[in-house]
Amino acid sequence: MDDGMIITLIIVAAAIILLAILFTFVPVALWISAIAAGVKIGIFELVGMRLRRVVPARVVNPLIKAVKAGIDLDSSRLEGHYLAGGNVDRVVNALIAAQRANIELSFERAAAIDLAGRDVLEAVQMSVNPKVIETPFIAGVAMDGIEVKAKARITVRANIDRLVGGAGEDTIIARVGEGIVSTIGSQQDHKKVLENPDMISQTVLTKGLDSGTAFEILSIDIADIDIGKNIGAELQTDQAEADKKIAQAKAEERRAMAVAQEQEMRARVEEMRAKVVEAEAEVPMALSEALRNGHMGVMDYMNYQNVMADTDMRDSISKSSKGDSDMFPENDPRNNNN
Repeated sequence: MDDGMIITLIIVAAAIILLAILFTFVPVALWISAIAAGVKIGIFELVGMRLRRVVPARVVNPLIKAVKAGIDLDSSRLEGHYLAGGNVDRVVNALIAAQRANIELSFERAAAIDLAGRDVLEAVQMSVNPKVIETPFIAGVAMDGIEVKAKARITVRANIDRLVGGAGEDTIIARVGEGIVSTIGSQQDHKKVLENPDMISQTVLTKGLDSGTAFEILSIDIADIDIGKNIGAELQTDQAEADKKIAQAKAEERRAMAVAQEQEMRARVEEMRAKVVEAEAEVPMALSEALRNGHMGVMDYMNYQNVMADTDMRDSISKSSKGDSDMFPENDPRNNNN
């Protein structure tokens, strides 16, 4: 192989490599597709997207869909939304769906909704086809103390103007639950709620619960209603049990005070008895002192002894007669009518 052939092969290989790099870096096929679809975009603009680290297909393909749908968009706005972290394809699909449904939606608002983290396409679809939100069983207590449980179905439609900054489904469910509880609680008799459950939906709808939310409430329907516990009776039972425990505690307190007072009185009696015994113990000492000092004679002392003996004898006689009358009541002179 001569030198000319080698140089020719090298040139051909270099040309193939350059073409491969060119077709890899420059999306020629995508540029041809855009030109065929009537989208005015230059090849150097696609190269600039590559340099700005933008995937050209993520911008050009949605742009082709928008142009074919009759929406006036340019690549710079779509590229800016892509660089901001948005979903360009979803925004364009939402714009097409809004145009078909005669819903006024600009690209700026759709991009803002998408960047806020909401699904703008789902919001447009919900504006056309309302969504039904089903609440769990919500319990309320009527004035007669009976618990009433109700389950509601809320039909909502997305409000495009309030999607940015508006509250979500959880807020709708919480507000409807609050309205159901207040409506049931304002009724004198739970039977009225069972007879006419639509009063709940009518009352709740008049409260304007969709203010500040991303939805518009179309209707609230009571799907199911049931009777719960007798809360009033349970509260009365608990109150009676509490009153009983309080009364028992107060009675125990009074009993403890009575026992303490009894013990105190017994202590005082024992104290008096001790004083009596102490006083009696001083009598012989006083007698001996009187005899010693001549204030009392021997005869006086003997008379004192006779009086004490006579007193002891009378006490013994009275005790024996009382015992006989207790054992033989018929011998008691007090029971003899004759």
